[in-house]
Amino acid sequence: MTTRAVAEAARRASRVLATLENAARNRALEAMAAAIEPASARLLQANAEDLRAAGESLSPATLARLRLSEAKLKEMAEQVRSVAALPDPLGRVLDAIEMDEGLHLTRVSVPLGVVGVIFEARPDAVTQIAALAVKSGNAAILKAGREVEGTAGVLVEVLRSALRGCGLPEDAVSLLRGRERAQELLGMHDLVDLMIPRGSKALVEYVQANTRIPVLGHAEGVCHIYVDKSVDEAMALRVIEDAKTDYPAACNAVETVLVHRAIAAEFLPRLAEHLRARGVVLHGDEAVRGLLRGIEVTAVTDWHTEYGEPAVSLGVVASLEDAIEHIHAHGSAHTESILSSDEAAAERFLREVDASSVMHNASTRFADGFRYGFGAEVGISTSKLHARGPVGLEGLTTYKYLLRGTGQGAGEYRVSSETGKAARTFTHRRAR
Repeated sequence: MTTRAVAEAARRASRVLATLENAARNRALEAMAAAIEPASARLLQANAEDLRAAGESLSPATLARLRLSEAKLKEMAEQVRSVAALPDPLGRVLDAIEMDEGLHLTRVSVPLGVVGVIFEARPDAVTQIAALAVKSGNAAILKAGREVEGTAGVLVEVLRSALRGCGLPEDAVSLLRGRERAQELLGMHDLVDLMIPRGSKALVEYVQANTRIPVLGHAEGVCHIYVDKSVDEAMALRVIEDAKTDYPAACNAVETVLVHRAIAAEFLPRLAEHLRARGVVLHGDEAVRGLLRGIEVTAVTDWHTEYGEPAVSLGVVASLEDAIEHIHAHGSAHTESILSSDEAAAERFLREVDASSVMHNASTRFADGFRYGFGAEVGISTSKLHARGPVGLEGLTTYKYLLRGTGQGAGEYRVSSETGKAARTFTHRRAR
């Protein structure tokens, strides 16, 4: 099929999904989840072929994202089921106004329609996106990176078969192959309602620059942890270890740790040894390197660095204000955290830091759709329009206004030039 034919089929499928009851969409999700594990042999074989084809061309971080296992497949199936267990995002009454007696206006949640997603090296992106799309009544067109095309191809076949088995249009989930198909998809603003790029900064910026379709996503995950002068140092070591080493390739892994000057001489040596023992490479500013003489610390060349691997930038700041200023100057508005026992300082940090997720005494790794209780996510958005942070079901819906009347005409509410009064007046009472 041509790219346009795929998009047209997705549009038709989206109109079917939008009319389904929640129970029907949940049955489809259960069928999709149940189909993954029986296909594990095919999926692991396809994934092994993708890994062999990639060879040494991919970074360790990218290979980690690409690699599948039996445990990962089970986790993917459970994520689909977790989406099915979420409340129905459609048909929710967001607002209700009585405009006049017998004239009632409601604002209700509805699907976006067709969502296009371009992603790199993330097999689990297929199941996350497909599950959220079906649950929210949307069709999804997936464009996988070349490095994951084999795995994604088998996954999409499995999911489409499950949809057919439920009597639903398989074109609710489709896959495009080849770089030229991505460019074609970006030109289909008449058929695609939202584009979501998941991958490198270069990919996100390319998508943003080459389409008229609204784009949702984030270019980088330059996440910070600020260690305040009032802190439980043992807790800080645990949290920073988790934020850096739990999954260094993730976009919500910490990349910069800022330490208050008042505790730097005591805390930084402990932190450096703690991280080095776990294989983390250290980069630091002049103050850090001065305090860590005898420890290998490379000079920071660019604070706006997303390592995506076991490496971290360390800096010393004079105050909470300086930490916030540094974050705003060098962060990517993704996820920022303060470690502090001072509630007033923490609340100020939460209030003043401008990012999609801001945390107190918690690892940046919590910035995730599954952990936030969204079941899964189609990506993390640093935009301030439509959706922000981990984007789950709500981010894949919009709304429309429904007006139910009893034969009223707008002219009945117009002020008469003769009497100076309208025949009818609005009540504008909101439902409670």
